[in-house]
Amino acid sequence: MDTEGLKNRRRRVVGVRETLKRIAHGTAIGVFVAKDADPRVVEDVVSQSKERGVPLEYVDSMDELGRLCGIEVGAACAALLPENRLVT
Repeated sequence: MDTEGLKNRRRRVVGVRETLKRIAHGTAIGVFVAKDADPRVVEDVVSQSKERGVPLEYVDSMDELGRLCGIEVGAACAALLPENRLVT
């Protein structure tokens, strides 16, 4: 998947709540989950991604996922959005 798209604020959302929202609305084209995130925190994201056929990719750590998203803190998960879609 396109990790470069994660740096663009218009092409991604970060966090469990926003990621689940985008999966439910059908606007997530890919989901990234940190391997070291608490499994209880990301279990719904993983199961919803699989259930809805959204590509799922694991990243080594929350720190790495945060860096990929261009934020200064770690992230448990993030969703990639289509290029032409604005985050609302």
